[in-house]
Amino acid sequence: MSHNFGNSAGGGFGAPGHTPSPHAPAQPYGAPGYGQPGYGVPAGPPPKVKPSIGWIVGAWLLAFVSIGAGILVFIGGIFGTVTDAAPTSSFNSGEFVKVKLDPAGSPAIYVSAEEGTRFECGFQQGTPEGALTQPTVQTTVTGDDGIAWEQAFRVGVDQAGEYTIGCAVQGEGQARFGVGKELAADSIVGGTAGLVLIPAFGFLLAVIVTIVVLVKRSRARKRIAAGAW
Repeated sequence: MSHNFGNSAGGGFGAPGHTPSPHAPAQPYGAPGYGQPGYGVPAGPPPKVKPSIGWIVGAWLLAFVSIGAGILVFIGGIFGTVTDAAPTSSFNSGEFVKVKLDPAGSPAIYVSAEEGTRFECGFQQGTPEGALTQPTVQTTVTGDDGIAWEQAFRVGVDQAGEYTIGCAVQGEGQARFGVGKELAADSIVGGTAGLVLIPAFGFLLAVIVTIVVLVKRSRARKRIAAGAW
């Protein structure tokens, strides 16, 4: 019996039926076809949650600004009302002056004198007259010239027109008199309302914006989480 260890027609040591072609290109390691798993496309940045937190920050900044605006409106309204009420001209004790009075303007007589000075005022006889009544509340105003005036009388007239008014000090003392306006209660109330309502509106707006933004951001996160699965 003889044994032939040479190359046989089947290809020697090569596996039967698997003879590599001398012209086939060699495939590199990891190339497709060998079952090498790929790593896929790198993931991009996570989606942004909208709306931005900047809406909340801006709303609360606006709320703080509204507080300052309310204070300015209040101070400006009160200062303007007091300045408008003060007399623009004055006269001495014992003098009569002609002034234009309008019942719609709430005219008033003011005095600038030392405390305790006694005086009286009235309309000149033979001229159109009105009524003088004591104010229910002591009111002091300061004009543009810096003089402090205390309201002495409320002036009541039936119709607008020119009237002659005079005042005189009783006993010793000196005083200056002037005709101005009563402090308008509605103007004071309006200034106070501005002090309260403007900051309240800014605070309420900030609360609403905060709630809306937080709710929308929560819903956006849920949608993003659902899409990730």
